[in-house]
Amino acid sequence: MSTQPTYRVTDPSTGEVVESFEHATDADIEDALTAATAAYRGWKDVPIAERAVTVQKVADLFRERAKELGAIATVEMGKPLAEAVGEAAFCGDIFEYFATEGPGLAADQPIKGITGGTAIVQKLPIGPLLGIMPWNYPFYQIARFAAPNLMLGNTIILKHAESVPRSALAVAQIMADAGVPEGAYVNVFATFDQVSTMIADRRVQGVSLTGSERAGSVVAAQAGQHLKKCVLELGGSDPYVILDSDDIEAAADLAWKTRISNTGQACNSNKRMIVMDDVFDRFVARLTEKASSLESFSPMSSRAAAENLAEQVQDAVDKGATLHAGGVLGDGPAAFYSPAVLTGVTENMRAYREELFGPVAVVYQVASDDEALTLANDTDYGLGGAVFSTDTERAQQVARHLEVGMSNVNTPAGEGAEVPFGGVKRSGFGRELGPLGMDEFVNKRMYYVAG
Repeated sequence: MSTQPTYRVTDPSTGEVVESFEHATDADIEDALTAATAAYRGWKDVPIAERAVTVQKVADLFRERAKELGAIATVEMGKPLAEAVGEAAFCGDIFEYFATEGPGLAADQPIKGITGGTAIVQKLPIGPLLGIMPWNYPFYQIARFAAPNLMLGNTIILKHAESVPRSALAVAQIMADAGVPEGAYVNVFATFDQVSTMIADRRVQGVSLTGSERAGSVVAAQAGQHLKKCVLELGGSDPYVILDSDDIEAAADLAWKTRISNTGQACNSNKRMIVMDDVFDRFVARLTEKASSLESFSPMSSRAAAENLAEQVQDAVDKGATLHAGGVLGDGPAAFYSPAVLTGVTENMRAYREELFGPVAVVYQVASDDEALTLANDTDYGLGGAVFSTDTERAQQVARHLEVGMSNVNTPAGEGAEVPFGGVKRSGFGRELGPLGMDEFVNKRMYYVAG
């Protein structure tokens, strides 16, 4: 019997199944592949300046429909409404960035020093791409993948998470309404087997996945078997290092706000707070105060997610960690888990090695900058990290040695459509956003003219 999840909307605040959608048939998948391939033949030959006009229309529609989109995400995966609306609006920034900067980023690059002719590097599209997207940012994740590739002239087949089908359909409608040619962006409610079929299909030229390590391993293996380029944005357990502060309460407030954003369900959230011993107690006390004073909070994405997080925290407590506040799993079938503060986590606990994908602030105490750095890098993940100090050079000395794809000083994260996103180690490979976002699924063709 298949264990393939159904595409359905389940309100995590109640556990109620609101709407279900049928899986694609194999004929639907073939139609998607055929349409994306046919559309590519025309879309790649549209001048990039004209493609930019269409991509800008996508940007405008994301902004115009931000409230509508936000409401969809809140019902589907529990995101606080203001955050969901902000996410949708930010997608407008991403599409606008690539519409504006894309022609320059994709421009020919002369090769210097050529004798007996001229040579350039061209940045050309490669064909239909498969995107496999997650539920935690149902619009933003699509924008990061689709915007640069539509600008390049690639076409998109989009397989979204099973829990956010309305979000998937809403984005597909935006693409159609903006004038993206039929077949250049196709949404499919595919099964796991159908995803494998598409990766293997010779018409698909690349695959991008944002999701779990397990899913990334499977997709990377399949892509490699079929000699397809892939980009993987996987999990993270980002270090957030406080070396010192002239206002530790404010520092704790920022750390807490960062941690519970999106109900703690962000790949690059500050999942490991590493705090110097002379300010540790005050920092933890402030986090505990923030957690204890919460009168309401949003549900996690699903009951299963909340139960898994509760098991990880309970494992730590059973082995000697201290739960200062929160950590209460609400009654099912809703997905409420009260935001928690946890200290005393050691290597024998699941919470030390595993990603805690939910609203749990884990705080570690250290006695030196070297100890902080050693702990920060003692993880299989390598997505992002941040270091804080009143002495910027001191913070930079630590931040320069973080084994991550995104290292930040005195800010939780450098963010913007123009800022590349991606990690190293088990956090995946490849980059999205910024100038690097247009450099993944592209034929960097050498073009030489003798003369």
